[in-house]
Amino acid sequence: MKAYTHNLNTRALTALVVASVACLSPLSSRAQIQSKTGQPVSSSSKQPAPVAKGLAKVEADPEKEDDFYKLISLPVPEDIILEVGGMATLPDGSLAICTRRGEVWIVSNPYISGTERPTYKRFASGLHEPLGLAYKDGDIYVTQRSELTRLRDTDGDGRADSYDKIFSWPLSGNYHEYSYGPTFLPNGNMLVTLNVGWSNSLGHGVSLVPWRGWTLEITPDGKMMPFAAGMRSPAGYGMNAAGDFFYTENQGDWVGSGRISQVEKGDFLGNAESLRWTGLPGSPLTLKKDEVPNTGEPLYDVAKRLPALKAPAVWLPHGILGISTSGFMSDNTNGKFGPFANQVFVGDQGQSILSRVDFEKVKGEYQGVVFPFREGFSSGVLRMAWGHDASMFVGMTSRGWSSTGKELYSLQRVVWTGRTPFEMKTIHAMPDGFEIEFTAPVDPELAANPESYKVTGFNYKYHATYGSPVINRGGCPIRGIVVSKDGLKARLVVDSLRLGYIHEITTPGVRSATGRALLHNVGYYTLNNIPDGEKLVIAAAAPKHDHSDMAMASTSSAPPVSTKSTSPKGKPMTKAGAAKTAVSSAAKRVTEMPASWGEPDYTITIGTKPGLKFAPEQFQVKAGSKVRVVFNNEDDMLHNFVVVTPGTAVQVGELAMKLGLEGQEKNYIPQSDKVLHHTNLLQPNTNETIYFIAPDKPGDYTYECSVPGHFYVMQGKMKVVK
Repeated sequence: MKAYTHNLNTRALTALVVASVACLSPLSSRAQIQSKTGQPVSSSSKQPAPVAKGLAKVEADPEKEDDFYKLISLPVPEDIILEVGGMATLPDGSLAICTRRGEVWIVSNPYISGTERPTYKRFASGLHEPLGLAYKDGDIYVTQRSELTRLRDTDGDGRADSYDKIFSWPLSGNYHEYSYGPTFLPNGNMLVTLNVGWSNSLGHGVSLVPWRGWTLEITPDGKMMPFAAGMRSPAGYGMNAAGDFFYTENQGDWVGSGRISQVEKGDFLGNAESLRWTGLPGSPLTLKKDEVPNTGEPLYDVAKRLPALKAPAVWLPHGILGISTSGFMSDNTNGKFGPFANQVFVGDQGQSILSRVDFEKVKGEYQGVVFPFREGFSSGVLRMAWGHDASMFVGMTSRGWSSTGKELYSLQRVVWTGRTPFEMKTIHAMPDGFEIEFTAPVDPELAANPESYKVTGFNYKYHATYGSPVINRGGCPIRGIVVSKDGLKARLVVDSLRLGYIHEITTPGVRSATGRALLHNVGYYTLNNIPDGEKLVIAAAAPKHDHSDMAMASTSSAPPVSTKSTSPKGKPMTKAGAAKTAVSSAAKRVTEMPASWGEPDYTITIGTKPGLKFAPEQFQVKAGSKVRVVFNNEDDMLHNFVVVTPGTAVQVGELAMKLGLEGQEKNYIPQSDKVLHHTNLLQPNTNETIYFIAPDKPGDYTYECSVPGHFYVMQGKMKVVK
């Protein structure tokens, strides 16, 4: 698991509007399009001015997530450490919660209605870090690290007195061997999902014992059938409205970014380490690890040549919609939770957020769109469960994994206020682009204006390396727009769409018919197939976009280093002063010791510790001294080391978040004078050495990891003294 959060929506709205105006569609605002019936539909001739006018209204009176979905914290007794690992609603409306400390609690009166307050009763204890819980026919099932267990209260005293092993699997003792589930299938069998381990010496995931990285199907009487392979960290799991099983995946080796995949028997989902066990009896796969290409191509492209490999249904952009994808839950409330019935809510443990996903099947395969939904949870979101009143219970934990939410653990309710937010309800793929459906009628002129939208396609590398920068990013020109008569839909005719790519669709210029701005104005659609059907006839074709200049991005590049030898005021400098300025000011990343140094005054070795921490968390140097920092990334995720001016760590981190799709490509280093010195973004089990002159002014200078979400907690202090 990893960590992160922030509000892309209102905070980034201004930037998105500016970007959309700066990158206009090549289609003239007066371009005409026609349906095959011959009826002309005009792209609006409205100019950007109304967008700016609408933006001013948003800034003056913005709607907030809290106006529509309230967060209510449930009180937890001080002597209960409720690090939620799994959660289920019981028939009487109470909650069953398993914790990472190995306990199961029953929470009665969780709705906090009237004067009633929740009460907590321990149902079971002594379990091994259970990270999943389900209820069926009077029994509670938990998935421990090495076992699926049924808990049964045989004497009716509210405590489990029977702990029955259904099935157990091997453990190597590796700390990263988490286990999740179960999910009940219609046939009564259960599915559990198993993490791979982690090797610090190798710097990647490992499947050290059978079935690590697999989904297993287990019968109630304890028979196991290997179901699917290729999982890395399958923390979220569940059924969609159609009854198909999905799991959520975390960025890592073979996983460029968070993603959601349908899982069917015999699938290979991408992490090659699990294929060590395909030769064992019962395996539905014969694929071997050395048969998996490690080329850095997009996963979709590799899957076309490797039939066993299944492409994800939906990608979640890393650092934008989370960095540690977790719980998966379908909205089965029939509209009692708002206008998103049958869509799916997905948690993120590190960002402390919920995203909203809508799937559709095109040519027999799932694909779909993900939107921001709700931020601001008090700890790391791991599990969700529906209450009997159609509110959503959210269970959280941050210990060891860290999260944007500062609490060690938390239990909160998300309650719909009854007000409908103005949102993109969903996005559908069309034969010639996309159709956006809104929750309220739009202003027809603004919605018909291509300047109100921007579409960008991008992808990630599929390779054994940890994570991936965004690759092959390119604009998708909008050729025309049709707004439906009821104002609830806008059909975009879009060029340069690519199969297997994620398409960022922003709508900064769209307003409702009553002048409301969208609560969230971005969605990310994963296009695995283009549907058949009628295309709109375009009067004047837009020029095709040339993708030939799109080189795959690399994380090895460094910002340019200036060599000018002038003081800030432009006066000539001494040779010593010029050398000092070249290291301390112009060059923020110097990886070779300057020849004039001789030896550094200080050599500081910085490592990492679990829970997003540096080791050490503080060091001291003299003002103006020569400093060498050796940064060893000993963690199982990406980190950098960034020294910033006093009191600006969060500000710099937020600037890094605003890099958006360019973030990892740019090592999450924003262009800012608040950034003093930095390494590149480092893979696990790698290191980098940088050299710099300590500031002349004494003070406490923060060093941080500026990866989105990490910067809130992963900080240290460089004390500069006289």
